Amino acid sequence: MSTDLSFTAAMVQMRTGLLPGPSLEQGTRLIREAASRGADYVLTPEVSNMMQTNRKALFEQLAPEPDDLSLKAYRALAAELKIHLHIGSLALRASPERAVNRSFLIGPDGGVIASYDKIHMFDIDLPDGESYRESANYQPGETAVIADLPWGRMGLTICYDVRFPALYRALAESGASFLTVPSAFTRKTGEAHWHTLLRARAIENGCFVFAAAQAGLHENKRETYGHSLIIAPWGEILAEGGVEPGVFVARIDPSKVEAARKAVPSLQHGRRFGIADPKAGPEYLHLVRGSA
Repeated sequence: MSTDLSFTAAMVQMRTGLLPGPSLEQGTRLIREAASRGADYVLTPEVSNMMQTNRKALFEQLAPEPDDLSLKAYRALAAELKIHLHIGSLALRASPERAVNRSFLIGPDGGVIASYDKIHMFDIDLPDGESYRESANYQPGETAVIADLPWGRMGLTICYDVRFPALYRALAESGASFLTVPSAFTRKTGEAHWHTLLRARAIENGCFVFAAAQAGLHENKRETYGHSLIIAPWGEILAEGGVEPGVFVARIDPSKVEAARKAVPSLQHGRRFGIADPKAGPEYLHLVRGSA
């Protein structure tokens, strides 16, 4: 019997609008294209249902998970196409005052295998004057999530999470071979950091990284970076998008995870180490977990 666990992964790059309906139409069309190109696993970007920064307008469109029409449609689509469909995230209502940024991994039967709420909130002021306060509308998640797929374990994250390497190390140490980073990176931060951060997460953990991205100038005037990526455990870029919506595909060989980890077994070499308190003197040490 064959032990080949290779599969085809597709990154769906979108330019999500202000309303869920048109965004669902765009996502559905691109997912169908990915399936027609032989994709077994398809990932869409962060906030695949709507990109809305105006609080009043956002909450007028939000639905709780059981009532969300986009999620229902995507579950039906996964079942129709018989694929693993990973909706990078949907903006959903958690309470009258708070939303969640939630990722859904859907199986070929249309069932939800796993969901994950974005842990790290994007609250920053960029040098060019752009300002984002994700925590003003969204409540953060508190739990890392890992899921078993036919090809290996997958760790779920979203966008800004990528700047917190301890999360990815925890997922890798829990057996993840694949790390997912659906995103809506700004153009400015993307140009500076996107490729470096994603390749680092792949290399340091010996994992494939799947990163579907939002791309271009959106209706709300926010500009996202695009450049959806599929990265191998040794750091090679297997597929990359540009700045327009589209589908980007690569064949994935999970055996490359074991090969990379044998070559550089850093997951086995983490050590506890001390940090000297310069005020108290070097004899006072604070022990932390080392993961370099």
